[in-house]
Amino acid sequence: MKILKLSLAIAVVTILLTGCTQQAPIDVWKEKNITKPELTTYELNTIANKIYMNETSGNPDYLMFWSKNEVFPSLGIGHFIWYPKGVPERFDQTFPSMIQYYIDNKVKIPAWLIAVKDTGAPWPNRTTFEKSRNDPQFRELKYLLMNTKALQTKFFFERLTASIPEITDNVAPQYRDHIVKSYNALAKTKGGWYPLIDYINFKGKGIKDTERYNNQGWGLLQVLQTMRPVGPGSNALREFSRAASAILQRRIRNSDPAKNEKQWLKGWMKRTGEYATSIL
Repeated sequence: MKILKLSLAIAVVTILLTGCTQQAPIDVWKEKNITKPELTTYELNTIANKIYMNETSGNPDYLMFWSKNEVFPSLGIGHFIWYPKGVPERFDQTFPSMIQYYIDNKVKIPAWLIAVKDTGAPWPNRTTFEKSRNDPQFRELKYLLMNTKALQTKFFFERLTASIPEITDNVAPQYRDHIVKSYNALAKTKGGWYPLIDYINFKGKGIKDTERYNNQGWGLLQVLQTMRPVGPGSNALREFSRAASAILQRRIRNSDPAKNEKQWLKGWMKRTGEYATSIL
């Protein structure tokens, strides 16, 4: 009887262990041969300061910005999008996730900000937004954004790394290997994280149908796909810079002339041109 009980116990344990093994999550990075990210504190702060200068030219007032051409404000050094209630979401909305990231990282944030996280930006339009600049809540949020640049950078660093497997799943199988190799070349290059992080926040992932002109996108997916084969090192930075510039020039050619996107060309080319040289 004891032998029978022992055998049954072993069988139960074996089944449980087998079940656990079968249900264990797949290591997506290893499965897709994607380089797993690492970022030092020095790299994080350096990238944060660089993106801050890109987006604000050092002026903290630009941490909270509402373009005349948009129906939403852009907040923080990553210019995270936050749609007002009822406004259709053409682009990825990122600021509510940033608020949750603050909460998850034990950052003390205003109660009013938590309350509106899932209901939409508290300003219904640009006029109201601009009139609110001296309001206590507006200033409170600006100071929060000013004092958490590194954490914001960490947030969109994690957003970038989570996006790569998603990007590879949104292209035909014959393109996946090239995209992964292009990404890996940057990921294994000193200073390569900056252009990857900056571009995905600058122009998005490139997988949404609404982020296309003439069925041609302009996000990170399209840049990685446009890169010529290259290994890690300075050539990877130069090639990413070239591809990013080409993709944004194509966007302008495909855009509606009435939108006058040519006005952004000089600034876009300066920004992508800087990707060719490591900031580290």
